[in-house]
Amino acid sequence: MAANTTPGLQIQATKQCISASQNISKMSTMSFSFGSKRKSFSDFRSSSHISLTKPIHSFKLAPIKFERMVTKAMSGASDKVPVSGLPIDLRGKRAFIAGIADDNGYGWAIAKSLAAAGAEILVGTWVPALNIFETSLRRGKFDQSRVLPDGSLMEIAKVYPLDAVFDSPEDVPEDVKTNKRYAGSSKWTVSEVAESVKQDFGTIDILVHSLANGPEVSKLLSETSRKGYLAAISASSYSFISLLKHFLPIMNPGGATISLTYIASERIIPGYGGGMSSAKAALESDTKVLAFEAGRKHKVRVNTISAGPLGSRAAKAIGFIDMMINYSLENAPLQKELYAEEVGNTAAFLASPLASAITGATVYVDNGLNAMGVGVDSPAFTGLDIPKDNKS
Repeated sequence: MAANTTPGLQIQATKQCISASQNISKMSTMSFSFGSKRKSFSDFRSSSHISLTKPIHSFKLAPIKFERMVTKAMSGASDKVPVSGLPIDLRGKRAFIAGIADDNGYGWAIAKSLAAAGAEILVGTWVPALNIFETSLRRGKFDQSRVLPDGSLMEIAKVYPLDAVFDSPEDVPEDVKTNKRYAGSSKWTVSEVAESVKQDFGTIDILVHSLANGPEVSKLLSETSRKGYLAAISASSYSFISLLKHFLPIMNPGGATISLTYIASERIIPGYGGGMSSAKAALESDTKVLAFEAGRKHKVRVNTISAGPLGSRAAKAIGFIDMMINYSLENAPLQKELYAEEVGNTAAFLASPLASAITGATVYVDNGLNAMGVGVDSPAFTGLDIPKDNKS
């Protein structure tokens, strides 16, 4: 199994800060453990806790400017030593992540967090991107991105060709079958991939849907064609239904499925058109219904993560992602950049036994932007006393 020496994923808060005289980088780890004795920093790397013997505010520090605080996966102990605190332990679990084609999106980050927690990783990659992805992986171009908190590299047990727009070979039109970008690949429809995973590994425990595509995303919804609208729904929301339909029979009871959505499902985001906002709304609605059906029939949980804007290659295709990132920095309650690993770690939690009672939920990981009713950077609020990040 991949990362089989990793007992679990504990909370590691990484702070990068700047003082008036020097750059400081501090690492601290936290998990929930009470009554423990204080340990040295070196002990924190393997077994972390919050000591209640002294308040944290007893330390006096010079004024600092926080540039980044990220929660990362961190292993806690060896296989033979019980893990202290409250770890995310996915050892013995197997995850299939659909929609990874490079090393800088949310799908990749989720795979890393699941691997850090001990899960075995299987990947489904869009057929036209398969050759480049496998070649880059084989030649070590992703090695830096594969590094896990314990220093090892994330292992991908197998990469499967996948086009989730097609459920079975009978659904594939002739022009796609003869397309040179699909040449050399076989068994890449959803039903075929599920069957291949069953033959290769038997069962899975975690299913991740990291797929979205809208060919007319740059168009106003009122100017979107029927074909473009239905294509967005098919690739971005029905593909999740199809994955569940074909993978649920090979999922172990107690398993979990996770998809990725966006705030455009419930708020107006100009520029996110072509039916994509409708597709995300459908995905969130389907999450609730599927949670009921999968929970009753298979004892599998279904949740979706509403992630904030990330400058991934896929997102840059929309054309205005940098604007959305800047807007979030100016208007979200937490004025910081959103990092992919923050979404990855949320997914690891949702996939773990720690979230055993959570299903049918949309979980926001966006620095709180979803809670805002207005953009506080608007000139209309000039002169209003609005709390801002202390950058002094």
